[in-house]
Amino acid sequence: MENNTVNILRMDHHSVLSSDLPKSIFFYHDILGLEIDTNRPALKYDGAWFKIGEQAIHCICLPNPDPVLERPEHGGRDRHVALKIANLQPLITKLEEHDVFYSKSKSGRGAIFFRDPDGNAVEAIEED
Repeated sequence: MENNTVNILRMDHHSVLSSDLPKSIFFYHDILGLEIDTNRPALKYDGAWFKIGEQAIHCICLPNPDPVLERPEHGGRDRHVALKIANLQPLITKLEEHDVFYSKSKSGRGAIFFRDPDGNAVEAIEED
C-alpha cells in the first residue's frame, strides 16, 4: 500500500515583489536588520534573499500585478508575512526613524503591521 500522506515540514521562504531592489535591500537589511543570503541560486531576474533563521524572504524584481495604492491602511486586513521578534520597541524606533507608518494589532496583543516600499504588508509579533 502506497503512503499518499502529504508531509509538509516547514516553510522555506516567502516572496515579495520589488520595483526597486536598492530600496528593498535598504528596508529589509538596514531597517529590519535581516542578513542578506548570498548562497541562493542566480535567477534570470534581479532579486535578493534575506535570512530569517532557516527560512527567508525573497524580494523579486518583477512587475507587480496588484494595485498598491488601494491596499488597506492596516496590514492585518491584507495578505502579509508574519515574523516573530524578541522585542518590538527597537523595531518601532527604527520604523519611526525612517518614517515608516505602522499600526498596532487590533487584537491588543504585542504585534504591529507595516509595509515595505512596495506596499507588501509585514506583521511583527513580539515573542512571549
